[in-house]
Amino acid sequence: MEKKLVVANIGMMFGMAHVEGAMGYGAEIAAICDCNEETLRAAGEKYGIPEEKWVTDYMDIVNNKDINVVSVAIPDQDHKKVACDLLRAGKHVLCEKPLALTREDIEEIVKVADESGCKFMVGQICRFTPAFEKAKELIESGTIGEVYFAESEYAHDYMAFLKGWRADPARHGVVGGGCHAVDLLRWLVGDPEEVFAYGTHKLLPQVDYDDATIAIMKFRENVAGKVFVSTGCKRDYTMRTVIYGTKGTIICDNTSPTMTLFVVGEDGLAHDPQIIDIEVNNHNAVKEFSVFADAIVNDKPVATDAREGAKTVEVCLAIVESAKTGKIVKPNYNF
Repeated sequence: MEKKLVVANIGMMFGMAHVEGAMGYGAEIAAICDCNEETLRAAGEKYGIPEEKWVTDYMDIVNNKDINVVSVAIPDQDHKKVACDLLRAGKHVLCEKPLALTREDIEEIVKVADESGCKFMVGQICRFTPAFEKAKELIESGTIGEVYFAESEYAHDYMAFLKGWRADPARHGVVGGGCHAVDLLRWLVGDPEEVFAYGTHKLLPQVDYDDATIAIMKFRENVAGKVFVSTGCKRDYTMRTVIYGTKGTIICDNTSPTMTLFVVGEDGLAHDPQIIDIEVNNHNAVKEFSVFADAIVNDKPVATDAREGAKTVEVCLAIVESAKTGKIVKPNYNF
């Protein structure tokens, strides 16, 4: 097991946070890669990475035997090929979410990750967002009792930057962005057994898919859930999340400096809410990378491994299917 992390980062348009995460950990940056030379230069100059470490072809990283850790922050459509090439070359891989866009692709990544023996992590960044970490802590401590309903939303107006790979019909908004809210509920509550969804398309004429979708979910132990995804909403970006328990309620999001906690008193009623101060850090790449690095250096399991990423995509695909067919869909978690 390597103790020294020699890192490469692929995709600089969205991968600068990954560079910062690796640098924050103290890892050696051996290469940065982007097919757009201007984007590559901007990243190299911003982080003081010498030009000899800039590459435009990711195969230069695949074939570099000194590099043992690679982050992948490229269009979702390309995750499977690049991730699998890296895994087959013996690299540990941190891949942006969603894992991939189709059932076939996520199955192949899981298979190759298993065969490689390398660590593979999906960048489900919400699991490192301070407010959501605190919500998880409160749930597990029993502060709000038994959870009976949880909801999360991914409200993000894509109008200003909807072009190219983002407008690809294969990249449905529920899978490409809504996977954040789906993964968050999976982490907080568990895997949904059934989903039923309804979608509308009134905001983004550039795309073929629904730009607003609401999904109702059935979980084990008589728990219900809801995910709302809008990629054309006319408001500030948010992932407002509410968890209802038998003894209290948590209201939080990823962009506010506070969260709200209601807890019942001796009379069985929730009176004055507690306002909890929270760090705003909705892309906590430094902690994300440190957790991945710890798994590599100390040979620990990766919480958001390929199967976890695949399960999240599978729920998203089930939501899309339900919205199209008008039928309840049971996600298939067999990978």
